[in-house]
Amino acid sequence: MSVAGTYDTVVKSPMGDQKGTLTVVPGDDGNTFTGSMAGGMGSMDVKDGTINGNALSWKMDMTVPMPMTLNCNATVDGDQLTGTVNAGAFGDMPITGERQG
Repeated sequence: MSVAGTYDTVVKSPMGDQKGTLTVVPGDDGNTFTGSMAGGMGSMDVKDGTINGNALSWKMDMTVPMPMTLNCNATVDGDQLTGTVNAGAFGDMPITGERQG
C-alpha cells in the first residue's frame, strides 16, 4: 500500500498535544516525497522527504514558538502512522496519525 495520503496527526510535545494534518505526496521516483504539516501554529513544508518501503523520513523548519529544524521519522502500517519528531535540545517527541478517508 502506498504511503501517500493525508494524515490526522498528534505530536506529544512539551507544550501539550499538537494536532496537525500531514500531507504526503510521493515523487515520480517513488523514493522521495513532498507535502506539508498544518496545525495550530501554522503550516510547515516537508523538506528532504524520503520513502524507504513504508518508512518516511523528512525535515521541517519550524518558526513558532522558536525557529528550529525538526527531524522526523515515521512508519506507515495500513492507515496508521507512528514515529518521532526530533526537536533538537527538546529531544524526541512521539507522533501518531491516521490516514483520512
